[in-house]
Amino acid sequence: MDFTINEGRRNLPVPRLVEAALLRNEGQLSATGSLSVRTGKFTGRSPDDKFIVRDEITANTVDWGKINHPISEENFDSILQRMKKHISKNKLEETLYTFDGYVGADKSLRLPIRVITDQAWHCLFANQIFINATQTELIDFKPDFTLLSLNDFASIPDSEGTNSDTFIIINFKKNLILMGSTSYAGEIKKSMFSVMNFLLPKKGVFPMHCSTNLGRDGRSALFFGLSGTGKTTLSADENRRLVGDDEHGWSDSGVFNFEGGCYAKCINLNKEKEPQIWNAIKFGSVMENVIIDSFSREPDFADSGLTENTRVVYPLDFIPGAVIPSVCGHPSVVIFLTADAFGVLPPISRLSKEGAMYHFMSGYTSKLAGTERGITEPKETFSQCFGAPFMPLKAAEYAKLLGEKITEHDSKVYLINTGWSGGPYGIGKRIDLKYTRLMVSAAIKGILENSSYETHDIFNLQYPVSCPDVPSSILNPRNTWHDKDQYDFSAKRLARLFINNFKKFEPISDEIIGAGPHLI
Repeated sequence: MDFTINEGRRNLPVPRLVEAALLRNEGQLSATGSLSVRTGKFTGRSPDDKFIVRDEITANTVDWGKINHPISEENFDSILQRMKKHISKNKLEETLYTFDGYVGADKSLRLPIRVITDQAWHCLFANQIFINATQTELIDFKPDFTLLSLNDFASIPDSEGTNSDTFIIINFKKNLILMGSTSYAGEIKKSMFSVMNFLLPKKGVFPMHCSTNLGRDGRSALFFGLSGTGKTTLSADENRRLVGDDEHGWSDSGVFNFEGGCYAKCINLNKEKEPQIWNAIKFGSVMENVIIDSFSREPDFADSGLTENTRVVYPLDFIPGAVIPSVCGHPSVVIFLTADAFGVLPPISRLSKEGAMYHFMSGYTSKLAGTERGITEPKETFSQCFGAPFMPLKAAEYAKLLGEKITEHDSKVYLINTGWSGGPYGIGKRIDLKYTRLMVSAAIKGILENSSYETHDIFNLQYPVSCPDVPSSILNPRNTWHDKDQYDFSAKRLARLFINNFKKFEPISDEIIGAGPHLI
């Protein structure tokens, strides 16, 4: 940016940012010590308001369509100039907050970033989710990418090419992100993720929407999945060390976390089932849209009165034993997570390389309530690469990198359904978390590599006939349904959705297509 930032509000320590947020009535302290805030009209991402500037850098590289919306350079410049005038007119230079830091724990691949916001708690969010620069690094710090967020600034849809007065716009020529008329902090995090997903493949690095943890034996595991599938919950394992909960890169050297913090869902958070996340909610963390009891100030994690998409952000070192700096070797196991609300997928299946590429490109899950505007009940969705809203390039480019990494490092791949069994949402029950954890553990320890498998006739998935301490009756999903004919009908319906969705990737190899569902 070509205006002067306020050095007095640059990289303020956490207590100062919390104090500023409280003085500005941006939130309140809960009994846990966590800052509790509300994000206003947006309690989730607004995908229709996200844009990428179409120019000579992006015109022939970005996968334009329903996900990646183009906006002209002229409209971007119009919004930028009006934002500058807004800052000057209202003398905001002295009241804006600035965070300088990094995306990427691998120092050879990290991206220096600057986040400029008009809300103290947004700056605190950036401080906790990204990687902090040291005091020495801050002396001559120069960002390679800048994000400017003004919550009270709106675009003009009729003349500036946006879909509403809200906007999130990435400009790869100017290395600049503009954001306005939204207080949902997840947009800050995901915008920087989108930037990395565009830049890193050019360097041969596979960017991933996944969590990562590390065992005492040095075996690391990746967990891919959309919001609500259990990425954060399953990677936060007391018996393993957390590398990161959401965004990583897989380079020739190994895996590295993009972030310095975690952004976990809070709805129905349970101390016994998720102790690491529960204990991380303390001073320095920020809870979004969690209902606070007016008398005790205790958070009510079961209350979805504002949204199902309640969240908390906290630094990685709030998790005991977390790997810092958050880098590790090549993964022994790759796990794809899906929350199948229709109850037809096996709770665990192993995948060949081609099967991994098929299901990675498909990115199936049932989108759960609250993760986006307008989602009020589970709905089937195919989010390519398990993160389509954040993937600017074509899915095949990312899948190619995945296939190469799997082959080169002999990583084993499993598809795990954390969704429903015995029937669809409303009839069946969600697969017990303790069983999911046992299946994950068996996969990571290599116990399932020599198991006996059966093949699902419709989905062409290989599922084990047994898994230690898991009832064998649930491993074949058809067995859990009372009405077998209804199961077959539901399974074939979902298989058709898979097949029809995958047609958008054609031309694609017969080997990859053949690894998907089969219908006679």
